[in-house]
Amino acid sequence: MNYDDFLKSISKIENIPLPAEASQFKMVPPFRRELIKKQQDAMKNAKEAGVLALFYPDIHNQTKFVLILRKTYKGVHSAQVGFPGGKLEESDNSSLKNAAIRETFEEVGVPTQSIEVIKDLTQVYIPPSNFKVQPYIAITRETPTFVKEEKEVEHIIEVDLPHLLDDEIVITKTVKTSYGVEVEVPAFKLNGYVVWGATAMMLSEIKDILKALT
Repeated sequence: MNYDDFLKSISKIENIPLPAEASQFKMVPPFRRELIKKQQDAMKNAKEAGVLALFYPDIHNQTKFVLILRKTYKGVHSAQVGFPGGKLEESDNSSLKNAAIRETFEEVGVPTQSIEVIKDLTQVYIPPSNFKVQPYIAITRETPTFVKEEKEVEHIIEVDLPHLLDDEIVITKTVKTSYGVEVEVPAFKLNGYVVWGATAMMLSEIKDILKALT
């Protein structure tokens, strides 16, 4: 999709109601409700984070957005695909939007002053790490020169917008739950990477919003 056309359509986004759980639940793992039920008390003290679905023009003025593959480490989100972003820090002045913009700069090198946040999306709770994550749709009007944060980011993944809008990319993936049982979960296959869990839930809402604009 031409980026100029994308910007024209995204300008209507404030008039689009969030599909929220109607979209997110299309990509919900079958064990999610059980995990949330078990963590009702922990949720009261959940940590907070912000992430960006950042759209931008490539050198041919085609619309893309950026994901990252996290490094392999001892943690629940090891080697998973997600949006750039991270947890709220003191320097963010209690703003999850500021956290998302700051972390995007730190993780993939997009200057903070070039990022425009367009819309807040529906918050997602992540049971394994006890985080409430606030996603945002954002744009930059320039073709970014990405610089990955070597300690945290394994790969920067640039996805063509039409690829996300293609219904053929929805697959199932077998994962092992925290209680040792293997189950099949819905996922997106993007640029050869499997995206599931909270990121897939966010992408599902973004996909439905963007389809409503066309």
